[in-house]
Amino acid sequence: MLDVAVAYNRYKFIGNEFLTWLWFSTDTNQDYFKTIDETITTLDIGNRIVLENNVNDTSEIITIKGDDAGLEEGLLSLRKGAVVVEMNLIYKTENQEWKFSIKGESLSFSSLKVPETGPMETKDDVEGLLLEKAYLFEKAIHLINGLFNAFLKLRASVEWDQTVVPAIRKWVLP
Repeated sequence: MLDVAVAYNRYKFIGNEFLTWLWFSTDTNQDYFKTIDETITTLDIGNRIVLENNVNDTSEIITIKGDDAGLEEGLLSLRKGAVVVEMNLIYKTENQEWKFSIKGESLSFSSLKVPETGPMETKDDVEGLLLEKAYLFEKAIHLINGLFNAFLKLRASVEWDQTVVPAIRKWVLP
């Protein structure tokens, strides 16, 4: 049995690959997300993305942030061998929007902003509002779980090397 710290360090790359694939998918195949959540309208990169490039036992961290920040520097970092280690996402359905950040090494959420809930008019509405809020949090978690499971199946298939990796290379290298 692997020690937890050893396993964590050995397999954290898979989460970083997941986020890199997710960025690729948001740019090239938005329709794919409907297979995971049929209510989704878009999944976009938000206002922050962090990449890491490990070269010669040194680590370079590249952070791109800002509402109007271009991601060209991020693509340049990918060309140099970097992977996405954290990203901010905007998840939209027909009339709702979630914003959150996710880390690749642990798939942990931060800064999760869920859509507004209905107003509380009486004390009896508290339970309903709590359940609605919990449902909205669960929906974002369910989306990432579904996307990660789909990624793992794809990553373990022969299609990964034959189709996906060449498509990502083509996306990164213009």
